Amino acid sequence: MQGQVRNVRGPSARPESGQASSYKPKAKSSRAQRESEGIVVPDGGRQATSTKAVRHNAAGGKGPCGGHADGAGKREGMAGQTGPNDPDDRDSKEDGSSDKVRQLQRQLWAAAKRAPGRRFHALYGQMCRGDVLHEAWRRVRRNKGAAGVDRVTIGEVEQYGVRRFLQELGEVLRAGEYGAQVVRRAYIPKADGAKRPLGIPTVRDRVVQMAAKLVLEPICEADFGPCSYGFRPRRSAQMALQRLRQLGNAGCEQVLDADIENYFGSIEHDKLLTLVGQRVSDRKMLKLVRQWLQAGVMEDGVVSHPVAGTPQGGVISPLLSNIYLHVLDRVWARHGAHLGELVRYADDFVVMCRTAQGCEESQRRIEHVLGKLGLKLHPQKTRRVVLTQGREGFDFLGCHLHKRLSWRLWQQKGLRRYYLQNWPGRKAMNRVRERVRELTPRRRCHQDVRSVIAELNPVLRGWGQYFGTGNAANHFLDVDAYVEKRLHSLRVKRAGRNLRAGQAERWDRDYFESLGLHRLRGTIRYPGKPPGNRRPA
Repeated sequence: MQGQVRNVRGPSARPESGQASSYKPKAKSSRAQRESEGIVVPDGGRQATSTKAVRHNAAGGKGPCGGHADGAGKREGMAGQTGPNDPDDRDSKEDGSSDKVRQLQRQLWAAAKRAPGRRFHALYGQMCRGDVLHEAWRRVRRNKGAAGVDRVTIGEVEQYGVRRFLQELGEVLRAGEYGAQVVRRAYIPKADGAKRPLGIPTVRDRVVQMAAKLVLEPICEADFGPCSYGFRPRRSAQMALQRLRQLGNAGCEQVLDADIENYFGSIEHDKLLTLVGQRVSDRKMLKLVRQWLQAGVMEDGVVSHPVAGTPQGGVISPLLSNIYLHVLDRVWARHGAHLGELVRYADDFVVMCRTAQGCEESQRRIEHVLGKLGLKLHPQKTRRVVLTQGREGFDFLGCHLHKRLSWRLWQQKGLRRYYLQNWPGRKAMNRVRERVRELTPRRRCHQDVRSVIAELNPVLRGWGQYFGTGNAANHFLDVDAYVEKRLHSLRVKRAGRNLRAGQAERWDRDYFESLGLHRLRGTIRYPGKPPGNRRPA
């Protein structure tokens, strides 16, 4: 392991042939220049990684956008002594690294918000700070993830010594010897049977990408518009769905359901770097972004260098994708807002319009803007939908949105009022059933049912938390019934010929819930109501 991690300072850390190794950055910006951008720079130059040096420098989570609740592992001793050193939440509280990073992010966000046209310098030095690298590691560790082309896992880095690993990585970055390694190609199945390509960077590259994201994200967040909900702090898919429901109930019944064809593989590198350069003038930071875009992909031992696209799976890729499509958001806010409202989650978006003519014009203008970016709408996945009186519906973010008649108003007042509702789509229901089948095969009948339930509960909780806001009560009942059926069959199979009369009837829903099975029934959350006032599903 020691020999593997030592490569962060070896030949693998240098740029590969074909990359811009002769790219010479400008001279280091002055202290006054950095202070003019709202960044408080401590005395000591490169010694800013120490605790005393960064006392006035900021730190933190996701800055004005808020941080994530982290749950890292237990604190252990120093490497080479009692065990690997694992900086986790306890360490972050003791040395204040998270608070310092959060403060830095708030300063960057405030400076970017005050001056929309400002280009930022000296970001590379902030990324190399010890507290920023520490916070980046903590988030990479929390996200877990597979090993890259070097086959070095997060656990092996912990055995090597996290402090030692981060210290060496910081030295490599400050010396300008860092070079991005190729990403490992992997595939995950899609709902339609196809496979989605992923690019898995090494742990070292993921830490550096996360550090860069911590510095760049607050600057970009100052520019991003309210129509974007994907891969942004304090924003979620549920918020996008709720906004669609509000618009649908407010009279927007003409919908442009759009999808960009091969978005992550069609991003043009030069255009993306130009967009990043509108806010960043630090040549070292721009060089880093170019390295990650042109690092190459290894598949079956063969390395290829794509001329376009950003690898799905990289830490920095979601931020870069939002920067690229921010052009669409900005143009639409200026020239298309009168036609309808845009609601976007990464490359999936819809436009809620009031008239059919507005919907047609929206599609024409969006195709024009995407054409300027080298993108195009997917011809099979893009369509116009009419929501009036529940004629049609559409799928978005795994949910199906459809208008339904309010039976309460019809029964009480005789009024025909249709309201836009959402519930888990057909693909989402099939995926959760498939996952339940994988965890409850017949061969597990001889295992303790409690162990099976312990593996089912995280799946049910995660699925229920995502789809728990809306009108999914009946779908939750269906999933509960299916889980009960699968567990009941395991118990019957285990009993076999020893099954006594009336014994199978006792293995019902209450029985499995007494063993700790998570129940989806009754967990629906209704927008605008406190959790204590939930209605039973």
